[in-house]
Amino acid sequence: MNQKNLLVSIENKVAVVTISNDPGNKLNTEVYLEFTRLMDELEANDQVKAIVITGDGEEAFVAGADINEMADLDTVGMMDLTQITRISFSKIENIRKPVIAAINGETRGGGFELALCCDMRISSERAQFAFTEINLGVIPGGGGTQRIQKIVGQGIAKELLYFGEMIDAKRAYELQIVNKVVPQHELLSTAKVWAEKLAEKAPVALRMMKLAVNTGSNVDLESALTIEATCYDGAFATRDCKEGMAARLENRKPHFIGR
Repeated sequence: MNQKNLLVSIENKVAVVTISNDPGNKLNTEVYLEFTRLMDELEANDQVKAIVITGDGEEAFVAGADINEMADLDTVGMMDLTQITRISFSKIENIRKPVIAAINGETRGGGFELALCCDMRISSERAQFAFTEINLGVIPGGGGTQRIQKIVGQGIAKELLYFGEMIDAKRAYELQIVNKVVPQHELLSTAKVWAEKLAEKAPVALRMMKLAVNTGSNVDLESALTIEATCYDGAFATRDCKEGMAARLENRKPHFIGR
Protein backbone atom coordinates (compact mmCIF):
# COMPACT_ATOMS: atom_id res chain seq x y z
CA MET A 1 0.00 0.00 0.00
CA ASN A 2 2.98 2.31 0.49
CA GLN A 3 3.69 4.54 -2.47
CA LYS A 4 6.70 6.66 -3.37
CA ASN A 5 5.60 9.80 -1.49
CA LEU A 6 2.99 8.40 0.90
CA LEU A 7 3.91 6.04 3.73
CA VAL A 8 1.06 4.03 5.26
CA SER A 9 0.83 2.12 8.53
CA ILE A 10 -2.30 0.40 9.83
CA GLU A 11 -2.89 -0.38 13.49
CA ASN A 12 -6.02 -0.67 15.65
CA LYS A 13 -8.21 -0.05 12.58
CA VAL A 14 -6.47 3.30 11.93
CA ALA A 15 -4.42 4.06 8.82
CA VAL A 16 -1.72 6.69 9.32
CA VAL A 17 -0.72 8.29 6.03
CA THR A 18 2.58 10.21 6.15
CA ILE A 19 3.45 12.57 3.31
CA SER A 20 7.18 12.16 2.69
CA ASN A 21 8.37 14.27 -0.22
CA ASP A 22 11.46 16.38 0.48
CA PRO A 23 11.81 19.26 0.68
CA GLY A 24 8.78 20.33 2.66
CA ASN A 25 6.48 17.42 1.72
CA LYS A 26 5.36 19.50 -1.25
CA LEU A 27 2.48 18.53 -3.50
CA ASN A 28 2.89 17.72 -7.17
CA THR A 29 1.16 15.63 -9.82
CA GLU A 30 2.74 12.41 -8.53
CA VAL A 31 1.59 13.05 -4.96
CA TYR A 32 -1.94 13.97 -6.03
CA LEU A 33 -2.26 10.78 -8.08
CA GLU A 34 -0.91 8.72 -5.21
CA PHE A 35 -3.51 10.22 -2.87
CA THR A 36 -6.29 9.42 -5.34
CA ARG A 37 -5.20 5.78 -5.60
CA LEU A 38 -4.60 5.45 -1.88
CA MET A 39 -8.01 6.80 -0.89
CA ASP A 40 -9.63 4.18 -3.14
CA GLU A 41 -7.53 1.47 -1.47
CA LEU A 42 -8.38 2.65 2.04
CA GLU A 43 -12.05 2.98 1.11
CA ALA A 44 -12.12 -0.69 0.13
CA ASN A 45 -10.09 -1.92 3.12
CA ASP A 46 -12.48 -3.26 5.77
CA GLN A 47 -9.65 -3.29 8.31
CA VAL A 48 -9.44 0.52 8.16
CA LYS A 49 -12.14 2.47 9.97
CA ALA A 50 -10.44 5.88 10.31
CA ILE A 51 -7.52 7.73 8.71
CA VAL A 52 -4.85 10.14 9.96
CA ILE A 53 -2.87 12.27 7.50
CA THR A 54 0.37 13.91 8.64
CA GLY A 55 3.68 15.18 7.28
CA ASP A 56 7.10 13.62 7.63
CA GLY A 57 9.45 15.33 10.08
CA GLU A 58 8.76 18.34 12.29
CA GLU A 59 9.22 21.23 9.88
CA ALA A 60 6.26 20.93 7.51
CA PHE A 61 2.87 19.30 7.17
CA VAL A 62 2.87 20.40 3.53
CA ALA A 63 4.80 23.54 2.56
CA GLY A 64 2.64 24.14 -0.50
CA ALA A 65 2.67 22.97 -4.09
CA ASP A 66 5.83 22.23 -6.05
CA ILE A 67 6.54 25.53 -7.82
CA ASN A 68 9.27 23.87 -9.88
CA GLU A 69 6.59 21.80 -11.58
CA MET A 70 4.09 24.63 -11.92
CA ALA A 71 6.50 27.23 -13.31
CA ASP A 72 6.95 25.35 -16.59
CA LEU A 73 3.27 24.68 -17.25
CA ASP A 74 1.28 26.46 -19.92
CA THR A 75 -2.43 27.24 -19.47
CA VAL A 76 -3.58 23.84 -20.70
CA GLY A 77 -1.05 22.09 -18.49
CA MET A 78 -2.26 24.03 -15.46
CA MET A 79 -5.88 23.19 -16.29
CA ASP A 80 -4.91 19.51 -16.29
CA LEU A 81 -3.09 19.85 -12.97
CA THR A 82 -6.02 21.71 -11.40
CA GLN A 83 -8.34 18.87 -12.39
CA ILE A 84 -5.97 16.28 -10.93
CA THR A 85 -5.79 18.32 -7.71
CA ARG A 86 -9.55 18.65 -7.49
CA ILE A 87 -10.12 14.92 -7.93
CA SER A 88 -7.49 14.09 -5.30
CA PHE A 89 -8.82 16.54 -2.70
CA SER A 90 -12.42 15.45 -3.33
CA LYS A 91 -11.38 11.85 -2.69
CA ILE A 92 -9.94 12.87 0.69
CA GLU A 93 -12.94 15.03 1.58
CA ASN A 94 -15.60 12.51 0.57
CA ILE A 95 -14.09 9.16 1.50
CA ARG A 96 -16.72 7.39 3.60
CA LYS A 97 -14.39 7.10 6.59
CA PRO A 98 -13.40 9.89 9.00
CA VAL A 99 -10.11 11.65 8.21
CA ILE A 100 -8.04 13.59 10.75
CA ALA A 101 -5.20 15.91 9.76
CA ALA A 102 -2.30 15.83 12.25
CA ILE A 103 -0.64 19.12 11.34
CA ASN A 104 2.98 18.90 12.41
CA GLY A 105 4.50 22.07 10.93
CA GLU A 106 4.32 24.68 8.20
CA THR A 107 1.08 24.45 6.23
CA ARG A 108 1.08 26.63 3.14
CA GLY A 109 -1.09 26.98 0.06
CA GLY A 110 -2.01 23.52 -1.20
CA GLY A 111 -1.07 22.07 2.17
CA PHE A 112 -3.62 24.34 3.84
CA GLU A 113 -6.17 23.26 1.23
CA LEU A 114 -5.42 19.59 1.89
CA ALA A 115 -5.91 20.08 5.63
CA LEU A 116 -9.29 21.71 4.99
CA CYS A 117 -10.40 18.58 3.11
CA CYS A 118 -10.07 16.53 6.31
CA ASP A 119 -12.98 16.10 8.70
CA MET A 120 -11.01 17.36 11.70
CA ARG A 121 -7.65 19.00 12.25
CA ILE A 122 -5.31 18.63 15.23
CA SER A 123 -2.37 21.03 15.21
CA SER A 124 1.04 21.07 16.80
CA GLU A 125 1.62 24.25 18.75
CA ARG A 126 4.52 24.88 16.35
CA ALA A 127 2.37 24.75 13.20
CA GLN A 128 1.75 27.80 11.02
CA PHE A 129 -0.84 28.35 8.32
CA ALA A 130 -1.05 30.57 5.25
CA PHE A 131 -2.60 30.91 1.81
CA THR A 132 0.52 32.27 0.12
CA GLU A 133 -0.78 32.12 -3.44
CA ILE A 134 -1.42 35.87 -3.65
CA ASN A 135 2.34 36.41 -3.19
CA LEU A 136 2.93 34.37 -6.35
CA GLY A 137 0.40 36.30 -8.38
CA VAL A 138 -2.24 33.54 -8.37
CA ILE A 139 -5.10 32.32 -6.18
CA PRO A 140 -5.73 28.99 -4.46
CA GLY A 141 -6.77 26.38 -7.02
CA GLY A 142 -7.52 23.40 -4.79
CA GLY A 143 -10.72 24.61 -3.14
CA GLY A 144 -9.14 26.98 -0.62
CA THR A 145 -11.27 30.01 -1.47
CA GLN A 146 -14.44 27.96 -0.93
CA ARG A 147 -13.67 25.66 1.99
CA ILE A 148 -12.08 28.29 4.25
CA GLN A 149 -15.06 30.64 4.14
CA LYS A 150 -17.38 27.86 5.30
CA ILE A 151 -15.31 27.62 8.47
CA VAL A 152 -14.39 31.22 9.26
CA GLY A 153 -16.89 33.28 7.23
CA GLN A 154 -16.20 35.57 4.27
CA GLY A 155 -14.59 38.44 6.13
CA ILE A 156 -11.87 36.42 7.84
CA ALA A 157 -11.48 34.24 4.75
CA LYS A 158 -10.74 37.30 2.64
CA GLU A 159 -8.24 38.53 5.22
CA LEU A 160 -6.36 35.23 5.07
CA LEU A 161 -6.57 34.98 1.29
CA TYR A 162 -5.86 38.61 0.38
CA PHE A 163 -2.86 39.18 2.66
CA GLY A 164 -1.31 35.73 2.35
CA GLU A 165 0.32 36.06 5.78
CA MET A 166 1.12 33.31 8.28
CA ILE A 167 -1.05 32.70 11.33
CA ASP A 168 0.06 30.56 14.25
CA ALA A 169 -1.70 27.55 15.74
CA LYS A 170 -3.32 29.59 18.51
CA ARG A 171 -4.94 31.93 15.98
CA ALA A 172 -6.01 28.96 13.85
CA TYR A 173 -7.73 27.48 16.90
CA GLU A 174 -9.45 30.77 17.71
CA LEU A 175 -10.80 30.86 14.15
CA GLN A 176 -11.97 27.23 14.47
CA ILE A 177 -9.70 26.15 11.62
CA VAL A 178 -8.24 23.49 13.90
CA ASN A 179 -10.10 21.50 16.54
CA LYS A 180 -7.24 21.18 19.02
CA VAL A 181 -3.67 22.38 19.57
CA VAL A 182 -1.19 20.12 21.36
CA PRO A 183 2.57 20.03 22.02
CA GLN A 184 4.58 18.66 19.09
CA HIS A 185 5.45 15.40 20.86
CA GLU A 186 1.77 14.68 21.59
CA LEU A 187 0.45 15.39 18.09
CA LEU A 188 0.44 11.97 16.46
CA SER A 189 -0.58 10.11 19.62
CA THR A 190 -3.51 12.51 20.11
CA ALA A 191 -4.62 12.09 16.50
CA LYS A 192 -4.42 8.30 16.85
CA VAL A 193 -6.51 8.37 20.03
CA TRP A 194 -9.19 10.40 18.26
CA ALA A 195 -9.08 8.09 15.23
CA GLU A 196 -9.29 4.96 17.39
CA LYS A 197 -12.35 6.36 19.14
CA LEU A 198 -13.96 7.01 15.77
CA ALA A 199 -13.00 3.51 14.61
CA GLU A 200 -15.21 2.09 17.37
CA LYS A 201 -18.30 4.00 16.22
CA ALA A 202 -20.94 2.53 13.93
CA PRO A 203 -19.34 2.72 10.43
CA VAL A 204 -22.56 3.20 8.47
CA ALA A 205 -23.82 5.89 10.85
CA LEU A 206 -20.49 7.72 10.50
CA ARG A 207 -20.73 7.42 6.71
CA MET A 208 -24.27 8.80 6.73
CA MET A 209 -23.26 11.56 9.15
CA LYS A 210 -20.40 12.64 6.90
CA LEU A 211 -22.62 12.54 3.82
CA ALA A 212 -25.30 14.64 5.52
CA VAL A 213 -22.83 17.29 6.71
CA ASN A 214 -20.73 17.50 3.53
CA THR A 215 -23.64 17.45 1.10
CA GLY A 216 -26.00 19.52 3.21
CA SER A 217 -23.51 22.37 3.51
CA ASN A 218 -23.78 23.04 -0.23
CA VAL A 219 -27.56 23.38 -0.54
CA ASP A 220 -30.44 25.38 0.93
CA LEU A 221 -31.83 24.45 4.35
CA GLU A 222 -34.91 22.55 3.13
CA SER A 223 -32.80 20.47 0.75
CA ALA A 224 -30.28 19.87 3.52
CA LEU A 225 -33.01 18.65 5.87
CA THR A 226 -34.19 16.24 3.18
CA ILE A 227 -30.63 14.93 2.84
CA GLU A 228 -30.39 14.54 6.60
CA ALA A 229 -33.69 12.63 6.77
CA THR A 230 -32.61 10.27 4.00
CA CYS A 231 -29.29 9.60 5.73
CA TYR A 232 -31.06 9.11 9.07
CA ASP A 233 -33.42 6.56 7.55
CA GLY A 234 -30.48 4.74 5.99
CA ALA A 235 -28.65 4.53 9.31
CA PHE A 236 -31.79 3.50 11.18
CA ALA A 237 -32.28 0.51 8.86
CA THR A 238 -28.93 -1.05 9.76
CA ARG A 239 -28.20 -3.95 12.07
CA ASP A 240 -25.78 -1.64 13.88
CA CYS A 241 -28.66 0.62 14.85
CA LYS A 242 -30.52 -2.30 16.38
CA GLU A 243 -27.32 -3.35 18.15
CA GLY A 244 -26.72 0.15 19.47
CA MET A 245 -30.21 0.44 20.90
CA ALA A 246 -30.08 -3.05 22.39
CA ALA A 247 -26.72 -2.28 24.01
CA ARG A 248 -28.12 0.89 25.54
CA LEU A 249 -31.12 -0.98 26.97
CA GLU A 250 -28.87 -3.76 28.28
CA ASN A 251 -26.31 -1.30 29.67
CA ARG A 252 -23.36 -2.78 27.73
CA LYS A 253 -20.87 -1.66 25.10
CA PRO A 254 -22.20 -2.09 21.55
CA HIS A 255 -20.44 -4.27 19.00
CA PHE A 256 -20.79 -2.67 15.58
CA ILE A 257 -20.13 -4.66 12.40
CA GLY A 258 -20.77 -2.06 9.70
CA ARG A 259 -24.02 -3.60 8.52
